[in-house]
Amino acid sequence: MGRLAGIRIGVDGYNLALARGTGIATYARGLTHCLRDLGCKVDILYGRRVQLSPEPILREIAFIDPDGVRPRHPKRQRFVQALTSPFGCTASLIELQGRVLAREVAASLPYFDRIAAVPDLVHRAMRHFNRWGSFLRVRVPDPPAVMHWTYPLPIRVEGARNVYTLHDLVPLKLPYLTLDDKKYYHALIRACVDQGGHICTVSERSKADIREMFGVDESRISVTYQSVVLPEISARQEPAVSRRHVEDVYGFRWQGYFLFFGAIEPKKNLRRLIEATLRACPSRPLVIVGDPAWKALDESNFLADYEREIAATGAPRRLHKFSYLPAEHLVALVRGARAVLFPSLYEGFGLPIIEAMAMGTPVLTASEGSMPEIAGDAALLVDPYDVGAMAEAITTLDRDDRLVAELAARGPAQAARFGIPPYRERLELMYSKVLGLSPA
Repeated sequence: MGRLAGIRIGVDGYNLALARGTGIATYARGLTHCLRDLGCKVDILYGRRVQLSPEPILREIAFIDPDGVRPRHPKRQRFVQALTSPFGCTASLIELQGRVLAREVAASLPYFDRIAAVPDLVHRAMRHFNRWGSFLRVRVPDPPAVMHWTYPLPIRVEGARNVYTLHDLVPLKLPYLTLDDKKYYHALIRACVDQGGHICTVSERSKADIREMFGVDESRISVTYQSVVLPEISARQEPAVSRRHVEDVYGFRWQGYFLFFGAIEPKKNLRRLIEATLRACPSRPLVIVGDPAWKALDESNFLADYEREIAATGAPRRLHKFSYLPAEHLVALVRGARAVLFPSLYEGFGLPIIEAMAMGTPVLTASEGSMPEIAGDAALLVDPYDVGAMAEAITTLDRDDRLVAELAARGPAQAARFGIPPYRERLELMYSKVLGLSPA
């Protein structure tokens, strides 16, 4: 064990509480497991919209099934919260004694030693920040030495060093791509920088953006990058099982399709990717895996019209669309793809790039944002705004077996730079710096 053994570190449960999770939920879950490996004690601080009962069994139920323990008088609860928020709030500990059978949700849970909760924490903090311009103060029994917020939230745990992860500044760099209230978002990031503690981010590109826009001192910001989760599942999945999923369940030839996976929203640039695929007319179809997130009406309408056209004419299908898939099925589709196509307009990290590379699948990605930094020389880079260039790149990947083999060979070594061991080392350095611990 290293310098952090036995030290208690808290992680927020904001994105972990979402039903299907997000890339940030993946980040938070991976963070808790790395903290365990570093010998830390891990607290998870949840803030679901539930009524915390004095009865231990109902607290346990509220954690496992928050929809089943709703507050009886939500308007009254919000009124009381508004009156008391200037004085902060106190988290309650939730003890899981195994009386509720949780195997159904166990796979989505992070690692933890303690669970604490404040009802409606995030919305309460946002209302407080909008009114007072300051962070909501939270008291946690025997507080952690460090509280790591995996998303910018206007909350501070008293008695802890607070760390805020800023993944990217897309709402400010490309404001037309998101639904955020830009004035609120700018004020929140400014407050994280001015009122918060240490800033964590996931790429040198994001670090440069944060320093350029908000003037953060070099000593107060750390780049830890991010760990990869999907390849762990891939390592457990026999190649024959992956092939059976691809060929028998989904009906595709092994390496007989291109793959896009991720949330369908403007930043991901799916509209141009579809245009480029149809222009290139490759011998392999494009498989799209993902649910609409926001501002996805154009893509959704086009795909619906495309389905109707194929059904009416019987034309060869060049696009296949699937919604959210089990991780094991997605791993199989990534492993079996000719290449993963990820021409995003901007990313703080670009997790699908590394997930694909770690499994030996070639990648086409964008020459913008953090993508060149993350992909290195192991991917085919393209201008994400140039549909013609993207079509040419797809044609190249469709026809050039030698290039595909080279990219497949380079990928795992590049992905290893962002594997769990180096991620643990970067985390240990950051927390040691935050806590003022001497170098090992």
